[in-house]
Amino acid sequence: MIKLTAQGNCVNFAVRVQPRASQSGIAGELDGALKVRLAAPPVDGKANQELVRLLARLFDLSRHQIAIISGETSKNKLVRVSGISADRCAAILLKVLNAGDAHVQD
Repeated sequence: MIKLTAQGNCVNFAVRVQPRASQSGIAGELDGALKVRLAAPPVDGKANQELVRLLARLFDLSRHQIAIISGETSKNKLVRVSGISADRCAAILLKVLNAGDAHVQD
């Protein structure tokens, strides 16, 4: 399961990205991190922007409520989601991971 850390009305969790995938989507869980495939290349921050857009859609939040707090140039990132409880975040992640085809698309 994804390891969540709650801080007030924010939740932090690790993300492992795979840029230049055929399409963007949630790929599952890897060593306690959310595995995400991104169609965007890791050039000029495009993959990070795609990650923020994808997570905003997943949690039904604005892009301003999603922040990459470490690992901007790495495949391993730490993400902060603001305005959501840890329980709600866990429920959304559990639902998408248990969906079999854990895919959130454009």
